[in-house]
Amino acid sequence: MTIQEPTSANLAGQTQGNGEPHNAEVNVAITGAAGQIGYSLLWRLATGEVFGERRVNLRLIEVGEGVKAAQGVAMELLDSAFPLLGQITVTEDLHEGFRDAHAVFLVGAKPRQKGEERSDLLAANGGIFGPQGKAIGEVASPDVRVLVVGNPANTNAAIVAAHAEGIAPRQITAMTRLDHNRALGQVAEKLGGGVAELDRMIVWGNHSASQFPDVTELTLKGKPVADQLDQAWLTEEFIPRVAKRGAEIIEVRGRSSAASAASSAVDHMRDWFNGIEGEWVSVALPSDGSYGVPEGIVCSFPCRLVDGQWEIVQGLSINEFQRERIEKTVAELQEEFQTVKDQGLV
Repeated sequence: MTIQEPTSANLAGQTQGNGEPHNAEVNVAITGAAGQIGYSLLWRLATGEVFGERRVNLRLIEVGEGVKAAQGVAMELLDSAFPLLGQITVTEDLHEGFRDAHAVFLVGAKPRQKGEERSDLLAANGGIFGPQGKAIGEVASPDVRVLVVGNPANTNAAIVAAHAEGIAPRQITAMTRLDHNRALGQVAEKLGGGVAELDRMIVWGNHSASQFPDVTELTLKGKPVADQLDQAWLTEEFIPRVAKRGAEIIEVRGRSSAASAASSAVDHMRDWFNGIEGEWVSVALPSDGSYGVPEGIVCSFPCRLVDGQWEIVQGLSINEFQRERIEKTVAELQEEFQTVKDQGLV
């Protein structure tokens, strides 16, 4: 169902702030679009915050009762009268939703139920993300950039990559930017500074309790700060708090951290399209063997943009403490990957 036809505004020939021409429009697909994360995400996309002065065509992909809810969301978007908002499509059909998509946010996923084993969760999500990957490979733009938000995000991204024929693995990522941002917030509060003054935070591994937020390379106003953060605080408070922040928010607020998840998805995709080359952020992408992480599993690394694509920062020295933490989270990822491999999902 198409809610809004493209506006008559013609952005062709306009330029970005650096004087370089850009495409007139961008097609953006969002699964789970009627959910809480999707609801927080869509308004940020429609304002031009992610893609600049391009017209944004939104494809809201939902299933079952979610389709009707997504239609209501589309009505609200239309009522907001965003100048850059083009066509809004609500659909259950993956091929319609992903056709010619330049950016994809895979938000919808099956949550873990009480008494359910992790292997059951992985199998259930394999039934979701496998077909999505296949459809992306068949109909999305060849240069599509995919961000998996739905958990278990890393292994769901591996499933997508295994089925997205013709799409380079590095075009499919999972979101650890939320963990990255949480880590920045905790350190900024500890040091009494602002997050804009911090650089080179790293999150290694899985978006799970095993993740490793690492301050070894962190700088404040360009100067190393690791020696200002005592080891007891790092191991007993900082690392576990970042890893369990989502549960802490649910305990305090009574609901999940949907807004911060959406904000981190915005940061991830905005930087991917328009970021400053050379700046470090945490990105989960298929390993190429860097830092001893087995090839193929989707693992979070320190990354930077090179020619518009994420590349893993190379040449970092890894001490014994870091190695132990990295190996722990990588072992969990290997176990997840082996589970979905045994199930024939990758």
